[in-house]
Amino acid sequence: MTTIVDTDLLSDLQRFGAADVSACFSCGTCTATCPLSDNDGTFPRRMIRYAQVGMKDELLSSKELWTCYHCGLCSDSCPTEADPGEFMAAARRYAVASYDPTGLSRILYTRPVIGSTIAVAVAAFFALFMYAAHGPKDAASLSLFTFIPEGLIHWTGIAVMVLMVLAGVIGVGKMARGVARREGVTLQGTIGSRAALGRSVAALWSSLGVESVGQRRYRDDCKDDNPAEPLYRRRWLIHALSIWGFLGLLGATILDWGLALTGIKATGTPIPLWYPSRLLGTIAGISLLYGVTMFMINRVRKVNRAAQHSTASDWLLLVLLWITGATGFFIEVALYLPDAPAWGYWVFLFHVAVAMELMLLLPFTKFAHAMYRPVALFFYALASDRSKQAV
Repeated sequence: MTTIVDTDLLSDLQRFGAADVSACFSCGTCTATCPLSDNDGTFPRRMIRYAQVGMKDELLSSKELWTCYHCGLCSDSCPTEADPGEFMAAARRYAVASYDPTGLSRILYTRPVIGSTIAVAVAAFFALFMYAAHGPKDAASLSLFTFIPEGLIHWTGIAVMVLMVLAGVIGVGKMARGVARREGVTLQGTIGSRAALGRSVAALWSSLGVESVGQRRYRDDCKDDNPAEPLYRRRWLIHALSIWGFLGLLGATILDWGLALTGIKATGTPIPLWYPSRLLGTIAGISLLYGVTMFMINRVRKVNRAAQHSTASDWLLLVLLWITGATGFFIEVALYLPDAPAWGYWVFLFHVAVAMELMLLLPFTKFAHAMYRPVALFFYALASDRSKQAV
């Protein structure tokens, strides 16, 4: 296979926040220190070497790029202070921008002022678009879906999700093709026989259930936290609660729509706290808010190596998630108050606008990790299975 060298790769990576890894002389200390590195995943040493010699395609098609959780042990042990952990984080930003055909990710990651302006403009657009079609406020009760028509929210949400899925499929497809080609994985080898299909299903469960949702390697292998640190401040738990909270809110929204479509309840109407969609949404919202709040506190206090360097794109995701979760609780409070507060309508409008923006920007921000990491972990699980069979 012909290797194309990109002489600008290292300087381009630095625009995404990479440290100056030219100081790295490939001693291998980072790989020896990393609890996730093994015979099939010699990172971050190999990733740094790719950047140094300009092997762009090899960098972008490396599943190891996404299996790193940025615990910081490699950076703490680096004898030349090349900060390989932060390099890996920057390389993932670079990869997201490279998979994105629109160029929006590159702007959000490398042009913070322009990126922040775009983020504000997108939220303002959704808010004005919704407000332009607003109906009357119900003086007797907080009827949110007479103020902003339910149909408008529904179909705008569908349109946003279609755009999000389209951009995500293009990016993930580009990444998966590169990794599959590099790993020698073919369609025939994944679903061409009963045995192959079984291995693929097992790898899919490992990547989605065990790793992405269960956080097994992050929890068991990345021992970067202080052993005396209480459980509620552990990085893996904060990360997991953020993921579980977001998935739970997504599930609660789908469940609420399903109940509305079947005529069991009207969308947006007050229901008891023990009602399935309400209970799930409340627990998930608390989980998300706690996780995101702790992430923000850790970044402000710089409590660990991963929190030492914060980019505008990092804060954009955290702020959007926090606003979406917090305004959701304000709406819940407004719905149950005996007298309908006028501010409930405006909080609802703000909530919908930010939630729409969060979905639309998912493939272009750090949130894109939720798409790319499971795919990389799928290939990682397949490679591990092949290694076991070879033994």
